[in-house]
Amino acid sequence: MSMAKKLQRLKKHIVREEPSALKPEPPKGIRFWDVWESAGAELFEFEGEYCITRETNYAIGQAHGLYTFEDAQKTIGQWASFNGHHPLSAKGFQSSDLFFFDIETTGLSGTGSVIFLLGTARIHENQVTVKQYFLPSPGNETALYAKFLQETDYSTLVTYNGKSFDWPQVKSRHTFVRDKVPALPAFGHFDLYHASRRLFKHTMESVKLVNVEKEHLGLERVDDVPGHLAPIIYFDFVERGDPEGVLQVMKHNERDILSLITLYTHISRLVLDESALSDDQTALEVGKWFEASGNSVAAKEAFEKSTESRQEEVALDAAFRLALQFKREQSFEAAVPLFNRVREAEGARSIEAAIELAKVYEHKWKNIPQALRETEWALEQKLEKEAVKRALEQRLHRLEKKLSK
Repeated sequence: MSMAKKLQRLKKHIVREEPSALKPEPPKGIRFWDVWESAGAELFEFEGEYCITRETNYAIGQAHGLYTFEDAQKTIGQWASFNGHHPLSAKGFQSSDLFFFDIETTGLSGTGSVIFLLGTARIHENQVTVKQYFLPSPGNETALYAKFLQETDYSTLVTYNGKSFDWPQVKSRHTFVRDKVPALPAFGHFDLYHASRRLFKHTMESVKLVNVEKEHLGLERVDDVPGHLAPIIYFDFVERGDPEGVLQVMKHNERDILSLITLYTHISRLVLDESALSDDQTALEVGKWFEASGNSVAAKEAFEKSTESRQEEVALDAAFRLALQFKREQSFEAAVPLFNRVREAEGARSIEAAIELAKVYEHKWKNIPQALRETEWALEQKLEKEAVKRALEQRLHRLEKKLSK
């Protein structure tokens, strides 16, 4: 498909502001400026450097995958009634406080890697605004970061592996221009890559964003530029100046950012609304997430429901975790039946359950014979870790010594 036809298809999605009375003339180094302009691009000049920006607006009712942007807006608002801590909690935020953020670079890491495209999306009352900041050549980073930092008054970033990749890259490149542009502000960070790994790894070999889109968000990309080709396309642009390929990379970046909105909505719903859970294992993973984040009340509620799962492995794992919650609360009468259930099933966590029972019987209920029986049973099982075997043997010796007194 020709570039003209591609742009024609995109026109209905592009909402442009009325042109200002005085537009800066493009620098002499910019070729094909008419193509850039027809794609909605504008020029930003700063201290003898320049970058290219583009803004695209979407109606709040437009869908991207399973959800509309209005669904995202409502879901972010639902966090207000959530009790306790969660790593993705937007409690206290407006939807416009979240900046969905993605970058494109010339390489994976290192000081030689240059960010040539910064993209953000923000949910406003009636629309979603995507802003992109493009580096026309490596010598214009001051203008790129000046413009980006002027317009990105974020309080929380939402990324996909941004804690490990995107933001360290931004910090690294910012050091080269920090004397000329504003400082990077402090902010919160919701990293959806780690959330996806936690919730979806049991059903997916790879949680790359494009795979999560297809499996969980009702999205499948057509005619998309693969991310690994972006550096090649950028270097071709620097050499020849033709933006056709770069505009496709910008569309790829835009799709990534919009998918972050959909993914944040989807994961938030899994956490906030148990009816949104698609399978028992995911329900258990949500409970484990509450547990890991220290929200014991929500964890207990989730585990109690998961103990009723028809999937035995899920039910037993939930029973063991629920028993540990009760044990931490000194509710041994509630914990012991659950530990017994897991031990008697002789599944993956039965040895751990026997050890926990032995601890309760020895230290809390002073039932040395029963503690001894649980320890002996555990030692009769196949123990893969030598450290566990040694600890059980020491416990056995101590219990036998107590019993002989």
